[in-house]
Amino acid sequence: MRHQKAGKKLNRTGSHRNAMFRNMVTSLFEHGRIRTTDAKAKELRRWADRMVTLAKRGDLHARRQALGVMRDKTVVHKLFEEAPERFGDRAGGYTNVTKIGMRRGDAAPISLVELVAPKEKKERKKKKSRAEKKGVDKAKKEAPVKAKEREKPKEAETAEKAAQHAAPEMEKE
Repeated sequence: MRHQKAGKKLNRTGSHRNAMFRNMVTSLFEHGRIRTTDAKAKELRRWADRMVTLAKRGDLHARRQALGVMRDKTVVHKLFEEAPERFGDRAGGYTNVTKIGMRRGDAAPISLVELVAPKEKKERKKKKSRAEKKGVDKAKKEAPVKAKEREKPKEAETAEKAAQHAAPEMEKE
């Protein structure tokens, strides 16, 4: 039985596999994206997400655990500096795996693994009420309109429109 044995073997010994993923996760955080086979990319997500989670924690013990995996101090320092700002509001899924085709030599499926861009905070627009959507003014809706105001003579309306059109022309002069 294969209980409690997470991760793909990828036809490698344990030491080779660990060394390969240590190098890959270091390169991913150094360059921001890497190209690799689909199977390696899917497994690399686990390693990268664990490193970002450590970086978000940010304490000394987390830094030492990250240094145990990634052997390049500058990459670990860079990760611990930018991870809380970049991934602070995200609760996982720090990498994107995009399939980009087949490798030319052996036709192996190739993927692009890249770090997710930080979310841009969008300002939410104030939702309009139903009355505003229909164009009904709240003051008109609340105050009952008198019958006399409703029935304006047509001559008065035409005089008001003429005055409105004449007013902008006077301002121009």
